Amino acid sequence: MLNWILLQLQTVTNDLGSTVAEVQQQGEISLSIIDLAVKGGWIMLVLAIFSIIAVYVFIERYLAISKASVNDKNFMNNIREYIHSGRLDAATALCRSTETPIAQMIAKGLSRLGKPLNDINAAIENVGKLEVSKLEKGVAGLATIAGAAPMLGFLGTVIGMIRAFYDMSMAGNNIDIALLSSGIYQAMITTVGGLIVGILAFIFYNILVSRIEKVVYLLEARATEFMDLLHEPAR
Repeated sequence: MLNWILLQLQTVTNDLGSTVAEVQQQGEISLSIIDLAVKGGWIMLVLAIFSIIAVYVFIERYLAISKASVNDKNFMNNIREYIHSGRLDAATALCRSTETPIAQMIAKGLSRLGKPLNDINAAIENVGKLEVSKLEKGVAGLATIAGAAPMLGFLGTVIGMIRAFYDMSMAGNNIDIALLSSGIYQAMITTVGGLIVGILAFIFYNILVSRIEKVVYLLEARATEFMDLLHEPAR
């Protein structure tokens, strides 16, 4: 009798293991990223557009900021030598040939030589603010995507749950899991998609902001160095 019970338990265990394996295999085949995205509906399309915009803005701004943050130590040394030797045209030409925010600031300061130092300092600061605003172009869009994507995903969740409950009410006593799967898929997938896009955009935004802050500190340091240069006695 005991042997018969053990045999039956082994048979049930083997059948259960085979069933689980089949279910897992079917799940691996059917649950592809594209299928999940399609189940999410039109909101997943909007989230996909958001993700493309976020990646494009991040790469484009990252390259622009990296170019602007190049710190050539010989640049200020050459400017100092040109000013002390009275070669202002050479200093201006050097600024024009150097495409960095620092060069634009120094060029503005050179064009104001002969005026009060406060006016020169104000002109340099205005150019610096203008260059920083150029670097910040599109960065606010990343912040918008970081906040809007999770909210849009939550909207998809609400719509999906409403659809699922509506299908339940229309089915009456003949409730079928297949009938409810579409709404439940949309509810869960849009939430995940919105969070993923929002998190990526948030990370991109903070990376760009931190790099822009470094450029601001560099511009302030070079502006102060240029003003100190004007206070130095001529050789």
